[in-house]
Amino acid sequence: MANKDTYTSYQTEEYYIKEEPFYLPVADEVELFEVAYSQQMPILLKGPTGTGKTRFVEYMCYRLGKPLTKITKKSQPTSTTSIPLMTIACHEDLTASDLVGRYLLQGDETKWMDGPLARAVKVGAICYLDEVVEARKDTTVLIHPLTDHRRYLPIDKRGEVIEAHKDFLMVISYNPGYQSALKDLKHSTRQRFMALELNSPPPEIESKIIEHESGVSPEISLSLARLGEKTRNLKDHGLNEGVGTRLLVYAGKLIKNGIAPRRACQVAVSWALTDDFQVQRSIDEVTHSIFE
Repeated sequence: MANKDTYTSYQTEEYYIKEEPFYLPVADEVELFEVAYSQQMPILLKGPTGTGKTRFVEYMCYRLGKPLTKITKKSQPTSTTSIPLMTIACHEDLTASDLVGRYLLQGDETKWMDGPLARAVKVGAICYLDEVVEARKDTTVLIHPLTDHRRYLPIDKRGEVIEAHKDFLMVISYNPGYQSALKDLKHSTRQRFMALELNSPPPEIESKIIEHESGVSPEISLSLARLGEKTRNLKDHGLNEGVGTRLLVYAGKLIKNGIAPRRACQVAVSWALTDDFQVQRSIDEVTHSIFE
């Protein structure tokens, strides 16, 4: 019988980022996000897989919940207000009812149950729709009233309109590399957001991320960052997408725990990226040139 203390469960509106996530800014994305939040401006994050889009949202959620003024002997910080974060992984079967809510049978009666989007609107959370292009277009249209001057959520089944809490923010993300005629943002949706591009960081920053997340030495982390840079040059040469920082961190963790660097990069990078033998071989050759 499982111990009830083996996991922690939260109501979605009660999930807060309690500890500061590790994030190294690449450009001015932090400042832009803060300004957008202060102006209730929806945000679109674009970038390849594994470049830190979700980590960035978690970092900003934590940062915005803390005082933005410096503490001195003569001044006190502004009041702290933790901001809930609601992350919704979008998929092709995601319906409007999954976001807004639905009636459920309880005994002999029906009871309305709010969906995660409705909860976020009510409590003033940051609502993060991850990989939004995976959702059906008739579902994403639902967010339109929340992303313009109206800032409300209509619930047709109840004949209600919920005005968004002043702290509510809509953030969506997608990978431009996976766009197609069938999976793309409608222009009527796209033009409601400020867009931030989060691409792979330069080697000097990426190596610090790998070092922090995996615990490897600075030398190994820099070598892994160089591997990442070189494999991204293979994009459109048999490789659909370059390696993300996440996979390089996986390789670092394997190396940290005693796996040979070449083998770690093979299973965490080469084999994870592609099934094409020739492309795998090319990546392995790059790996061997770095980890001689």
